[in-house]
Amino acid sequence: MTDRRRPLALRLRATAASAATVSLIGGCASLPGAPSTSTEPVVVMTWAPEGTRANNMSGMPAMAQAYSRYVNANGGINGRELKVVTCNEGHDSVKAARCARRAVTEGAVAVVGSYSEHGRSFMPTLEAAGIPYVGGYGIASEEFTSASSYPVNGGTPALLAGNGRQLADSCERVSLVRPDSIAGDPMPDFLSSGLTAGGRGTARDIMVAHDSTDYTSQAHAAIGDDLPSSCVSAVLGERTDTFFDSFRRLKPDNTRIASVLGSIDQSLVDRTGGADGPLEGAWATGWYPPADDPRWDDMRKVVRTHAFGDNRIDISDPGAQTTWIAYTVFTSAARALGDKPVTARTIARELDNGEGIGTGGLTQRLSWRYSDLLAVHDYPRIVNTSVTFQVVRNGRLTAMRDRLVDVRVMLEGADDPA
Repeated sequence: MTDRRRPLALRLRATAASAATVSLIGGCASLPGAPSTSTEPVVVMTWAPEGTRANNMSGMPAMAQAYSRYVNANGGINGRELKVVTCNEGHDSVKAARCARRAVTEGAVAVVGSYSEHGRSFMPTLEAAGIPYVGGYGIASEEFTSASSYPVNGGTPALLAGNGRQLADSCERVSLVRPDSIAGDPMPDFLSSGLTAGGRGTARDIMVAHDSTDYTSQAHAAIGDDLPSSCVSAVLGERTDTFFDSFRRLKPDNTRIASVLGSIDQSLVDRTGGADGPLEGAWATGWYPPADDPRWDDMRKVVRTHAFGDNRIDISDPGAQTTWIAYTVFTSAARALGDKPVTARTIARELDNGEGIGTGGLTQRLSWRYSDLLAVHDYPRIVNTSVTFQVVRNGRLTAMRDRLVDVRVMLEGADDPA
């Protein structure tokens, strides 16, 4: 190398080294967990199935977008814009995995208020990138086992234990109609734990094919001799209304019906005739208070002001409600960081070590410290063990009790082999 060229080469190497140093100090926006400047948006993702032939949850991404407008209209996250990226999970394992990879490439610091049954497809990607999954719907088992998951409800186990306890006050005999599947197999134990806590025996287990179009034979079996104080709880997701239609046609005199939120909701009550339909008087257990409860007033105001008439959002839908609570948790954790960088790593650390986040009374205070986790083998990430007891009265789901009901002891008892 000549003396004339050497200074140029040295200058180029120095410039490259300086750029690398700046990159290391400033961080890379595409890497989850890396710090970013205070002027960049805080990016999160919400996914759910939309436009499918199965159970669509379009209200969840719609609620996320309305929430982001509300946050940004009120100063953002410590002065930074909250940017919500949505993804259509499509009820498909490949699409769910694709959404997770997109969360990584978009630089999302969390996936918030989302729905997917395909935990095996999306959770490993989030775990590898260190991205927390805050407030999943509670449908995938990985939501309650992965250290990257921060569920805001107790999933199906809490609903079933609560439903058993709710029915124990009035029902001497209970039949559970549930899917003949791996997901359905634990259901009888949780329902029976609630019945036992109320001084009743175990539930009769009636398994059905999840994709059946007629449940007449199973309804006959559930009704049995139609004795007084007999009850049937049907937990079949979107197929629950098919079972209730078969049940209605048999016209039992004494057997009462029940279910859990997610399998029954206000839209189903309305669709089947309201106060004049077969669900009048039905019992239901939910994660959260009924939609007419004043504790939902803030959500109702945000939807009215920032959703711009988006009819995908139903205030009574457990999916939209879960997204609202999940974003409440996320923004509380992000704002608690103050001047610290908002990254996947700092959000996870705040959730792991925080004293607890309030949700305006919609749930108990939520905290994911080790001491808060549930002592149930397959569901250790459950921290919210509260449910609500509801009944269909005059065509509306209404509260049977004002307070939340804690089913923690029942859940842990269901896991006890003794």
